[in-house]
Amino acid sequence: MTAHDTTLTANPEITVRDERFNRTNTPSRWWAGEPFGTAWHNALSGTFPRGEAFFIESVKAFRDGTDARLAAEIRASVKQEINHTREHVAFNRLAADAGYDMDMIDRRTAQLLDLAKGKPAIAKLGVTMALEHYTAMMAHEFLANPQHFADSDPEVRRMWEWHAVEEIEHKGVAYDTWNHATREWSGFKRWMRRTIIMMIVTQRFLNNRWKDATELLAQDGITGWRAHWGLTKYLFGKPGVLRRIFPAWLGYFKPGFHPWDHDDRALIGKYEGDYQDALLPA
Repeated sequence: MTAHDTTLTANPEITVRDERFNRTNTPSRWWAGEPFGTAWHNALSGTFPRGEAFFIESVKAFRDGTDARLAAEIRASVKQEINHTREHVAFNRLAADAGYDMDMIDRRTAQLLDLAKGKPAIAKLGVTMALEHYTAMMAHEFLANPQHFADSDPEVRRMWEWHAVEEIEHKGVAYDTWNHATREWSGFKRWMRRTIIMMIVTQRFLNNRWKDATELLAQDGITGWRAHWGLTKYLFGKPGVLRRIFPAWLGYFKPGFHPWDHDDRALIGKYEGDYQDALLPA
């Protein structure tokens, strides 16, 4: 079952917002001295330029034969992802100017993506679908809970909010593409493959982002138990993004799951009008 042949959901229109952020690379404009939020968001952002390219190619590999609506959604989401790549390159440059080794994360991401070379295209799509669920879960949390950006620079916060809005908008695209690509599979085979992939992706995602974040913290002089305890409190305590997304993560394993089972379009409207006052010209 897909969102295209059922009245279960009504996906929002996917809007490409060609926005610019963080073009003034002043190190003092960073995360207001909060090291654990800085490390976590740097760790995430460092993966996006290569990761977004992987997502794009994985979905485009199965666009032939899709219905008109899904084909249009793929085109729009690809444009969104291209813009996200550009803005995270700028964000990563800002972090590098503040003294962080972002090339380290880029190299590790490249090594991980090299593991996918030679794998079947459907396996790459399954990985993309699982990671897009992660981005959608975190996007929801970042928009719904202002604590996550309480210590950040306002323009940095607006960039993450912009990214989060678009991740919510296209959160069903990779999933619907998977359903199209696996339309001849049994429901059980679909469920089994996507849940196994999610378990593998979860282990690698958490392990590598943790490694990235703790290495970045070391560059701030925070090492050993202080780094691990501080990051644990940040991610599982307050504001606790990983703790708070756990129910949504569990939902992925439900037979018949679809990303739009959780309709959070209200968050898009909540933040839509806030951009215009502070954005740089496109």
